[in-house]
Amino acid sequence: MSLHPAVADRLDRLAPDQRLAATAPPGPVLCVAPAGSGKTTTLIARVCWLVASGADPQTITAVTFNKRAADELGERLATALEPLAPRRMPRVRTFHALGRDILAEAGAPVANLTDRAEVLTSLNGGRPLPAAQMRRLDDGFSRLKLDGRLTTTDAERLLAAPDQPDTDLLQRFIAYESWLNERSALDFDDLVRRALALLRDDVGALAAWRARCATLLVDEVQDVDRSQLELALTLAGERRDIFLVGDDDQTIYAWRLADVRRVLDLAGSLPGLRRVDLVTNYRCPRPVVERAVRLISGNTERFAKTIRATPGAAGTLALAPDPGDDLDRARRLLTTWLPAAPGVHAVLARTNAELVPYAAVALERGIPYRAAEDGLLLDENGLDALVAALPTDVRPAVALARTRVRPSRLARSLIGWALPYETASGLRAAINDARQRRAALRRDDAQLILATAHGTKGLEFDHVAVIGMDEHVFPSRRTLEESDDPTRALEEERRLAYVAWTRARKSLLLVYDPTAPSVFMREAFSDAELGLVR
Repeated sequence: MSLHPAVADRLDRLAPDQRLAATAPPGPVLCVAPAGSGKTTTLIARVCWLVASGADPQTITAVTFNKRAADELGERLATALEPLAPRRMPRVRTFHALGRDILAEAGAPVANLTDRAEVLTSLNGGRPLPAAQMRRLDDGFSRLKLDGRLTTTDAERLLAAPDQPDTDLLQRFIAYESWLNERSALDFDDLVRRALALLRDDVGALAAWRARCATLLVDEVQDVDRSQLELALTLAGERRDIFLVGDDDQTIYAWRLADVRRVLDLAGSLPGLRRVDLVTNYRCPRPVVERAVRLISGNTERFAKTIRATPGAAGTLALAPDPGDDLDRARRLLTTWLPAAPGVHAVLARTNAELVPYAAVALERGIPYRAAEDGLLLDENGLDALVAALPTDVRPAVALARTRVRPSRLARSLIGWALPYETASGLRAAINDARQRRAALRRDDAQLILATAHGTKGLEFDHVAVIGMDEHVFPSRRTLEESDDPTRALEEERRLAYVAWTRARKSLLLVYDPTAPSVFMREAFSDAELGLVR
């Protein structure tokens, strides 16, 4: 059977490895797609090939990890399939949206979807929990729901066990689940968990949804948690026409219950799994690809694979040894790096806290920037009340050092900002001025982006500067010290650095302390390159 000319042309434009994946026979397929290897292009080509080969679009479902990816894939599929004029489009959903569809069709209540942070605030008497505690509970509840599949009864039984180490977590989980049950409410985790339970109990619903997912495509499979993978495998059924796309080297969401072993062990869950590797990074300059591959090769929990740059891939990788303090580093980088080349510039850090000096310098120099979170204190709860309570006859930095007013963490963080000011009124004026400048400078069209490495997976930028490639900063000492398995935590930190480095299209700049470079810098570069040889 001859293919539609538009589809034949699309396949002809693929590289051999991409075409092999896009036209793989029905059945379980794992497409291992390294950074910049064209996984979305390959995924779209596969759907076009399936439809052109006679598959009913209504029996094709593609599942993505987040809404941004679902929206992008849906838009690109609509354009790609337009020449075939299908009466209906394939279904494109996130796991949570697919779970909601499954529940809603079965008549299960899904309207009362709640935000976990709001519920926990309500249970705390309307007072927001500290950010660290909120993250701990959020992660813990997801682990109990999605990995442990715990009900309230299960949690109560565990709580009654002697020497239970997670007493606080279990008590809060029981209170949280009781709050949801009393209001017939559910959270995002429930969308997947309850959908999976429904399909196991309702033969008719399972048959209907397997028909709609007769061909199932799963994007970013390395990011799925246990329940999401089981939902996908349940929908695939014995026919197992499932196409999984992902990259073990980009598994960086352990706190969201992703586990690199889940993708490495897929063959055990899918007998007959065929693996197809994409081998070319089309995004990054050759030196970036070579050093990123040298870095990630230090991991043991990964597929053996080939990753290469395109022939003649242009662009640069530069090292920026800088022993200065964070604010001086930020001033030097934004003064020299931004004007050096046109295009979008992204400053990537291990944590939001490391971005604070860069946001401060952007305000200082009038540089427009984009940031999901810039780490500045300007929106912090209690800031205005804290400053308003400062005495008028003492320098604000001194008063803050002595304050007993909660939150003390805020007071400590504000001291550095307060040092230049002699009066509390001067500090208040500076804060108000900073708010006004930030409102004007923080824009969606800015050419400077401040982000964490976690926040940019799946994105790419013309020029990338990865800051804080220092000992104890990247990899994070705190992450390693708090991990139950420091060796596996170090491998995830290495994957995170790999993700950050491979966001660069034209240039990559690595900023590090030459007196204490990160172990990752030592792995990817020689001592002579790092300036450590005397």
